[in-house]
Amino acid sequence: MTRKPLRVIQWTTGNVGKSSVRAIVTNSTLELVGCYAWSKQKVGRDVGELCGMAPLGVTATDDVGALLALKPDCVVYNPMFPSVDELVRILTAGVNVVATAGFITGHFLGDGRDRIAQACDRGGSTIFGSGINPGFIQLFAIVSAGLSDRVDKVSVMESVDTTIYNSPATEIPMGFGYPIDHPDLPAITRQGSGIFGDGVLLIAQALGVELEEVRCEAEYARTTVDLQLPGDWTIAKNCVAGIDVRWKGILYGREVIEIRGRWRKGQTLKPDWDLDMGYTVEVQGSPTIKTTLSFAPPPDFAGETLDDYISLGLTITAMPAITAIPAVVSAPPGIATYNDLPLLLPRGVLRPTSHRR
Repeated sequence: MTRKPLRVIQWTTGNVGKSSVRAIVTNSTLELVGCYAWSKQKVGRDVGELCGMAPLGVTATDDVGALLALKPDCVVYNPMFPSVDELVRILTAGVNVVATAGFITGHFLGDGRDRIAQACDRGGSTIFGSGINPGFIQLFAIVSAGLSDRVDKVSVMESVDTTIYNSPATEIPMGFGYPIDHPDLPAITRQGSGIFGDGVLLIAQALGVELEEVRCEAEYARTTVDLQLPGDWTIAKNCVAGIDVRWKGILYGREVIEIRGRWRKGQTLKPDWDLDMGYTVEVQGSPTIKTTLSFAPPPDFAGETLDDYISLGLTITAMPAITAIPAVVSAPPGIATYNDLPLLLPRGVLRPTSHRR
């Protein structure tokens, strides 16, 4: 029996949102029925045009009531930062949510997590959050750990040169651009990267343990000259252009989980960090398992600009949430993580002919 496509609303059309829209409209199991526009300049415009595609016949709006009245099966929630008020309204209306914006276990949101859980109860709805990291890469680590009969430590390393990524609004809160000797720099990075703490909790839950402590440590590198970046952003000489942050889960008085991000900008870094460019997962134990994850353009890739290449990274951020939609729609109400859902199957992505971007 052929199932009807699941009705989906896209929430914002920013960097990740554009990739989500492309994934939704090319997936035979999904149907885009509406789109929320945060920016007034986008209200009333066709979603396809907003995402660099042909018109889709779906108009972006900021009328939340009208969108919820469409009775969608799911909202794909991709704003730059999450709004608990928005999520509560959506979930209370009985609409499921898959998110990439600051949601993995919900603990990052503090008291907002309880409000979201209560909204799920009232609406009979489910929320699931992922991305590439934190999110999918923690699932990769959890699966890898299943090969060892003794696990001593699970480590995840993201190593990326983000020079071409134009998003100061998300990177300045991490600590980029601050004077290297700024006294509040560790606290700024801890707050800005706090969602990685949720990734630590996700792995701990999968291992069936309750951590004694989750802590954050960071090291920094400075640029030795003024560094001009894409867009209208300059990192001044002797300011932070490299961040090496480690979120650690402590149990038995030692580190048992580590999620590490090492990011750099430009070629004038001091110290001059080497990067592996990708993701490395290591499960120390018996046996020790080490796996890597990287991505490259498809064989028919026709990219000619930096934006074309950046879009590939945005795709792997958007797709874990998109792939989860059918399972989330079928899940019991509440906050769901990878530890709660069944195997997420990539349905609707294998097509009879190749499609260039």
